[in-house]
Amino acid sequence: MQIPSKYDASQVEDKWYNYWMTNNYFHSEPDEREPYTIVIPPPNVTGVLHMGHMLNNTIQDVLIRRARLLGKNACWVPGTDHASIATEAKVVAKLKEQGIDKNDLSRDEFLKHAWDWTEEYGGVILEQLKKLGCSCDWDRTKFTMDDDMSEAVIKVFVDLYEKGLIYRGYRMVNWDPEAKTTLSDEEVIHEERQGNLYYLSYKIEGASETLIIATTRPETIFGDTAICVNPNDERFAHLRGKKAIVPICNRVIPIIEDEYVDIEFGTGCLKVTPAHDENDKNLGDKHNLEVIDIFHEDASLNSYGLHYEGKDRFVVRKEIVKELEDSGVLVKTETHINKVGTSERTKAVIEPRLSDQWFLKMEDLAKPAIKSVLEDGDIKLFPKKFENTYRHWMENVRDWNISRQLMWGQQIPAYYYGDGKEDFVVAENIDEAVEKAKQRTKNTELTSNDLTQDKDALDTWFSSWLWPMSVFDGIRNPENEEIKYYYPTNDLVTGPDILFFWVARMIVAGYEYKDEKPFENVYLTGLVRDKQRRKMSKSLGNSPDALKLIEQYGADGVRVGLLLSSAAGNDLMFDEDLCQQGKGFGNKIWNAFRLIQGWEIDETIPQPETAKVGLDWYEAKFQKALVEIEDHFSKYRLSDALMSIYKLIMDDFSSWLLEIIKPAYQKPIDAKTYKLVIEAFENNLKVLHPFMPFLTEEIWQYISERTPEEALIVAKWPEVKSINKEIINEFEFASEVISGIRNIRKQKNIAFKDALNFSVINNEKASANFDGVIAKLGNLESIEVAAEAIEGALTFRVKSNEYFIPMVGAIDVEAEIKKLTEELNYTEGFLKSVQKKLSNERFVNNAPEQVVASEKKKEADALAKIETLTASLSSLNN
Repeated sequence: MQIPSKYDASQVEDKWYNYWMTNNYFHSEPDEREPYTIVIPPPNVTGVLHMGHMLNNTIQDVLIRRARLLGKNACWVPGTDHASIATEAKVVAKLKEQGIDKNDLSRDEFLKHAWDWTEEYGGVILEQLKKLGCSCDWDRTKFTMDDDMSEAVIKVFVDLYEKGLIYRGYRMVNWDPEAKTTLSDEEVIHEERQGNLYYLSYKIEGASETLIIATTRPETIFGDTAICVNPNDERFAHLRGKKAIVPICNRVIPIIEDEYVDIEFGTGCLKVTPAHDENDKNLGDKHNLEVIDIFHEDASLNSYGLHYEGKDRFVVRKEIVKELEDSGVLVKTETHINKVGTSERTKAVIEPRLSDQWFLKMEDLAKPAIKSVLEDGDIKLFPKKFENTYRHWMENVRDWNISRQLMWGQQIPAYYYGDGKEDFVVAENIDEAVEKAKQRTKNTELTSNDLTQDKDALDTWFSSWLWPMSVFDGIRNPENEEIKYYYPTNDLVTGPDILFFWVARMIVAGYEYKDEKPFENVYLTGLVRDKQRRKMSKSLGNSPDALKLIEQYGADGVRVGLLLSSAAGNDLMFDEDLCQQGKGFGNKIWNAFRLIQGWEIDETIPQPETAKVGLDWYEAKFQKALVEIEDHFSKYRLSDALMSIYKLIMDDFSSWLLEIIKPAYQKPIDAKTYKLVIEAFENNLKVLHPFMPFLTEEIWQYISERTPEEALIVAKWPEVKSINKEIINEFEFASEVISGIRNIRKQKNIAFKDALNFSVINNEKASANFDGVIAKLGNLESIEVAAEAIEGALTFRVKSNEYFIPMVGAIDVEAEIKKLTEELNYTEGFLKSVQKKLSNERFVNNAPEQVVASEKKKEADALAKIETLTASLSSLNN
């Protein structure tokens, strides 16, 4: 079969991916083999492939392809997450372009638009993963809003509610005014920002005195319902029982006392706004204060904001500061650094807000998840350093706010039948709800028309925390064949940023619903950053287009580029040059195969001893590398595993073995050597396949015609055998000898075609096993053992062995004498100019110290070089 002169990824990748798909290699069904299961961290259905996805899914594909080669029943379940907030935002934006307001639509009407959007754009990222070579079981593709997945979510909600673990509470929550929904604590990112501390004077009722209050949020004065001072603060003891007047709105509010107030911070006086700060809410509850909510759901001010009604909170902040200043209320302003909560999804500044929400009690649920990771080691985190982060989160876990004010998502299965807050039942469907409501109310006439389902949807994470079970229908049908076979899964590959959001919660769910861990190992990748260590993002414009990278460097080149720069758990400093290196590595392998394919085979000639010893050495080197590779995989050091393979192929195979066995120019190779080098090449392809699947399959299929059962993707991983350490050591010594000969050839400009005489004083008692290889690669007439040094010969050392190449016949003596004489004359002239400068006292005394030191070094170097050149000329003239 004629092999093309150049490897063209664009002509290869689709061909083999379609071949793998056609032959169903990615699909798994339970059988007698050991299962190896990975569930994909489901990307947002709204998403497109970015560098983080590229890294994460390349790692998963490496693990799943290796598992196949190891003979395991490899199952990689793909899918997408419905991403409530992100998807709803995109649908709302699209509707707005069409002149449609979400609020004018019924839930069913909105959901139709959301499903239309999902069907149009939802599969984009999964199609892009195919371009990367991901060998997912596409027949098993799941979506968190699939009917069966949603049923599982609802079933779990009802179960947890009936266990007393889910409750409805009126709490201070994190409100995202852009998405117009509540968020859990973990979805809030706290950022340090520079703002201002505004000092405002509040009048005391019935007195000429004022109190100075320091606040970072002057726009919230409309919600003030008290001023609080510390009872131990003597400065304010005289105000006990008095009242203050809120500026602008002129509301009269009590002055209360509580040790919560820090005497040292600000002025020692605190304005209390129970509706807009969690700590203020606690004070309000304790002192029975009025609660005044001043914001609409989009964080614009409501009627309590008087003439600011309808304006955004940040606009009001600017305007109210001016009003307060003009009226003499603003005493002074100071810059102030404080932590601001922002939405992980929309980046909007979070507004604390009192609201009725659904919560899941987490303290007891978290205990088995803490034990399995931190005490028993049933689940291992790689790198181990993330155990500390896990411990901090899990030991300080708070109740999980699981309700969202969204339409896109699983609707909370609570059904209201009356006007009171407790007039509801929780059920898996409306029919069950009606029966439960009848029992609660003793009203047998109730129908579904009398019930109203809660409008809120469940947090997306409440769906994805069931992922390792629900993809195998393990919630609805807990004893089915697939959940029993594939669960627990083996490896989870994800980012540390969702260690709590997703990983910890999946562990919690696993122990609650299967009484078993959901996976054995969690490999936490680093974040992909640019060369300046900045996190890649669209806003910075430093994130390359993933598909364009694949187009330019081939999927294999990009995979290698990503993994070469990705040490386990550390952030990846992505450099596009590494993709070029990956592409270059592929070309090197391709050219090595073309070289081998180009050799003519002669069945009649015997195998040369040099080829035999070279192949024996390479087998030992391969086995040594295989042990290293296995060790790296066991520790999830995929970058190191790839580097071991890279060095094995680039250095040992291409640079040494092929040179050792290569037949003389236009001469054939013996059949035995050819067969064994092809076997060695095939083993290289097997260990490289998980990293570079397309290139390796292409070469594998070129080597010989294969049936679908013989494709590389389902070949057998090389067998680990004993390592011949002695032959490896012997070759290391021989390679140094070869390098010494090559260095002399280079220094003395001796062409390789000119054979050399060669002698050695063998003080090391080095083995002669590789003498034939040394002679071939050094083009030596012979290798003689010398009893003593040979005068006038070119020489070098390897350890205590001395090697000699007689110059007679090795080099053109006259040309060498002429070259060395010219170099000596130039160096002597250079020395004179340096010494003249150093003999000048003015120069030595006035020049900077480092300049004088530099000149003295030049003098010493010149003197040493003259000595060497003189000795070389002397030996040539003799």
